[in-house]
Amino acid sequence: MKVLILHQHFNTPEKGGAIRSYYLAKALIDRGIRVVVITGSNESTYNKKIIEGIEVHSLPIAYDNRFGFIARSWAFIKYVQGVLNIAGQFKDFNYCYAISVPLTVGLAAMRIKARYKIPFIFEVGDLWPDAPIQMGFVKNYLLQQALYSLEKKIYQSAQSVVALSPSIQSAIEKKVPDKKIHLIPNMADCDFYKPTPKDVALIEKYQVRDKFVVSYIGAIGIANGLYYILECARASNKVKLPVHFFICGDGAMLDRLKNNAKQLELHNLTFLDFRNREGVRELMNITDASFICYKSVPILETGSPNKFFDGLA
Repeated sequence: MKVLILHQHFNTPEKGGAIRSYYLAKALIDRGIRVVVITGSNESTYNKKIIEGIEVHSLPIAYDNRFGFIARSWAFIKYVQGVLNIAGQFKDFNYCYAISVPLTVGLAAMRIKARYKIPFIFEVGDLWPDAPIQMGFVKNYLLQQALYSLEKKIYQSAQSVVALSPSIQSAIEKKVPDKKIHLIPNMADCDFYKPTPKDVALIEKYQVRDKFVVSYIGAIGIANGLYYILECARASNKVKLPVHFFICGDGAMLDRLKNNAKQLELHNLTFLDFRNREGVRELMNITDASFICYKSVPILETGSPNKFFDGLA
C-alpha cells in the first residue's frame, strides 16, 4: 500500500512543533506501507528528503505565524498549486491523507481524487472556516459562504473524515449528517514525555529553586489569548506568591506580550525561544503545571492542543 500525506505544516521531533503527522507517517511505515509527505518550507528551493523512512517533499512556500490574513491565504493557495504540480508522481497511490488546517488542503485532495481517482481521508484539527470567521479575519459575507460551501464539499467528497476532538466531531456531524465521522483524539508520546524527578541542574539553570513553575509551551498567536497568563503573573507578583511563569514559543503576539510584561514589571515571568521536542522535555522537567489557553472565542473551545496531551503525559 502507498499513502500520500498532505500536510502544509509537517514537523519532525528535531524541528519541533506539532508532530502528530510525523507519528502517523512512522506508524504506517512500521506496517510496511510506503509514505510520501508533501509539505511547505521556508527554504528558497524545492527539496526531497528521506527522514526516518518518510519521503518528504518540501515546497518553497514561506509561512509564519506573524503573517496577516492576505499573506496566509496566499501561502495556502501556493501550497495547493504546488501539490498539484507534483502529484502526478504519485498517481498510483492507494490513499491520500489530507490534514487541515488550512481548509484549502482539502481542495488539493479533491483535485487529486478527480484527476487520479485516489480516495482521500480528511483530518480536522481546527474547524475552518468557523475559526477565522468568529475571530473576525473573514468579514466579507460572500467569502464566508464560499468557504462554508468548500468545507461541506470537502467533507462530502472524502472517503472518511477524522475529527481530533468530540466537539469537532459533533460540529461536522451537524454539517454532513449522512457522513460517518471518526474520532481520533490528539496524542502524546508516553515513552518520551513521562513523570520524572526534577533535575537539580535544570532548577539552577532556570533559576526556579523553591518556586512553583507554570509553563505555556506552544504558538504565541492571536488565537492563544496569552494576556491571561500575564494577568496570572501580575496577580501572583502582587501578593508575592512563590510562582514563576514561562512562555516558550514564537508567534505574532510575542513582541507585544514582551512589551506588556516589561511595562508591568513581571519579574516572575520569563520568555523562552521556540524549541524542539528535547528542549520542551527539558522545560517540562521543572514544570509543575502546564498552562493551556485560548482567546475567548467559542469555536476555539473545540480544539485539541498537542501540548495539553504532552502535559498529561
